[in-house]
Amino acid sequence: MSGHSKWHNIRLRKGKVDAQRGQLFTKLSKEIIVAARSGSPDPEANFRLKMAVAKARDNNMPVDNIKRAIARAAGAGKGDAFEEMRYEGFGPAGVAVIVDVVTDNRNRTASEMRYMFSRNGGNLGETGSVGWSFEERGVISIPTTGISEDDLLECAVVDGVVDVKAEGDTADIVTEPRALGHARDEIERTLLAPRGLAVTSASLELVAKNQAPVPRESAAAVLKLLDALEEHDDVTHVYSNADIAVDVLEALA
Repeated sequence: MSGHSKWHNIRLRKGKVDAQRGQLFTKLSKEIIVAARSGSPDPEANFRLKMAVAKARDNNMPVDNIKRAIARAAGAGKGDAFEEMRYEGFGPAGVAVIVDVVTDNRNRTASEMRYMFSRNGGNLGETGSVGWSFEERGVISIPTTGISEDDLLECAVVDGVVDVKAEGDTADIVTEPRALGHARDEIERTLLAPRGLAVTSASLELVAKNQAPVPRESAAAVLKLLDALEEHDDVTHVYSNADIAVDVLEALA
């Protein structure tokens, strides 16, 4: 589990995550639009769209909003103006950072990304500068309250699961990309539902092949950059190989 993922889990537990529902729904709508444009507008025939819709539902996005986003992708609105872009660079302490955006003005967004990296102690790199050190995976985050270590390890035998990473009161089950939906359903059915628990989140992500330990004195600066990027209206995902100790994250949250 990356330091950034742990950071979000800790802040969520402490009630320090600003809901900002309007901004969140806007970003989720963009993800749905570009996913629908990549294939069929039917989630059952378009795996990427199915995952985007599932993520929106996990975040309590109204069904009408989801339907409108899919309709925009089919031309009923300004969906055609959006395009996906990916930026790669380095943050404080040399951590690798990848930023996915959906924008209707690539020149504006490129300029703003460059500024945000430099302003927060990082620098924007060339395409491929850090991408080689990440791989696409499905990531299912679950609470571990009331779940024994042996029960959690049972997730490892679910088809498509490649790793189980537990830390504190949460765990990430990492899957092959195409196995995300099946693994989620199986884990909910056999592990979570009998205990009255639910998946915290499930999405396709870029996972670092190797983590980069962040010195205690650099942790705040790294998190400042990652948070600033995530708050940008055009940004849909931020990935990093930053590995920050839980006690440091707890102190900063």
